[in-house]
Amino acid sequence: MEYLAVIYAVALLIAMLACLESGRRYGLKKKDEPDTDTAGKKIVEGAFFGLLSLLIAFSFAGAVSRFDQRRALIIAESNNIGTAYLRVDLMSPDVQPRMRELFRNYLDARLAVYSALPNLEAARQELARSINLQNQIWSLAVASTQVPGSHPDCGKFLLPAINSMIEISNTRTWAALSHPPVIIYVLLFLIALICSFIAGNSLANAKSRSWLHVLGFALLTCASVYVILQIEYPRVGFIDIEKYDQALIDVRKSMK
Repeated sequence: MEYLAVIYAVALLIAMLACLESGRRYGLKKKDEPDTDTAGKKIVEGAFFGLLSLLIAFSFAGAVSRFDQRRALIIAESNNIGTAYLRVDLMSPDVQPRMRELFRNYLDARLAVYSALPNLEAARQELARSINLQNQIWSLAVASTQVPGSHPDCGKFLLPAINSMIEISNTRTWAALSHPPVIIYVLLFLIALICSFIAGNSLANAKSRSWLHVLGFALLTCASVYVILQIEYPRVGFIDIEKYDQALIDVRKSMK
């Protein structure tokens, strides 16, 4: 995805510069013709630029919102696993070593799922391993809550905690796969090109080519889109969400 983001941003930059130059040349050809509908054109141009601004703003806000959600889910999962692990103390002493070993292996698998990215195949394998360990943990918990030596309320406290631990892992998986439809980025690309052509046409009235305006508009637009893509896919770009995995690592260190 990192390469796709770079390709998208570079392609957009080149296309915008081409449209800016095309719009300028078109404007130079029409420069000597009388312009009798300036007001109407300004309204339409303003609508296009306003739409581009809204698309960038909403895309940025949505990406940041999903980033915050994924970050919060990491903390929530670490809390759920930690809570469930503590409640293993309610089980029979004979069963506890096996259950604690399953928890350690499970957390290792959960950490491996996201550290494997952007290798999707390796991440899928670790995800399948974590699901298998979930099933083993649940089966052992259900079978052991009523055995002699377990706390009378072991099932009441342990099973809901394990259930929450399993649910949050599924929530994290689908949150990681939640992204805007591709058509949003296609539309953003097309509107940016239309606005570039319009901007180039307006710059035709200048006595000389204004590279400051041309490059500034194109570079800032492409940089904004590139940052949006980086926030949208934080595991494969320069946006650092891995540091929040430290919450899970700390829980793993506490598992004796």
